[in-house]
Amino acid sequence: MKLNSIGLSAEKSNALSKDLNMLLANFQRYYQNLRGIHWNIKGKRFFDLHLKFEELYTDANLKVDEIAERILTLGGVPYHTFEDYTAHSKVPVGKNVTEDEGAIRLIVESLKELLIIERLILDASADAHDEGTNSMMSDFITEQEKTVWMMKAWLAEEI
Repeated sequence: MKLNSIGLSAEKSNALSKDLNMLLANFQRYYQNLRGIHWNIKGKRFFDLHLKFEELYTDANLKVDEIAERILTLGGVPYHTFEDYTAHSKVPVGKNVTEDEGAIRLIVESLKELLIIERLILDASADAHDEGTNSMMSDFITEQEKTVWMMKAWLAEEI
């Protein structure tokens, strides 16, 4: 088995880079959705939600960078065009979302898609003995599950 510069299977690292690129594409769409609802939210909850959406898009922007840097660490090349993001994203597009419940539902649905991808990467990174990617996915999952719980509580819905 050929090992890469960080001592992991080159073949498994290549596969993980591809999976992480899928996550990157989806995170970019999630980020754009958050920017859009931050800018366009209307109504009596504007001030609270405007700040919350800014908090979420700032966090998503940091995660985008972490994902891209992990891809580079594994020897891959991160996606970096809107064409790539669009072609590889499953996160729904949130166009012209202005009302509070629609915005929160978009976040919940987006996080659901991200969590599915992250759990697949978590399994693959465990199999590759890639603690760096595994740790990153574990942290992302923990944070996003809590965000889903909070958003569902705001909607007064069960998980």
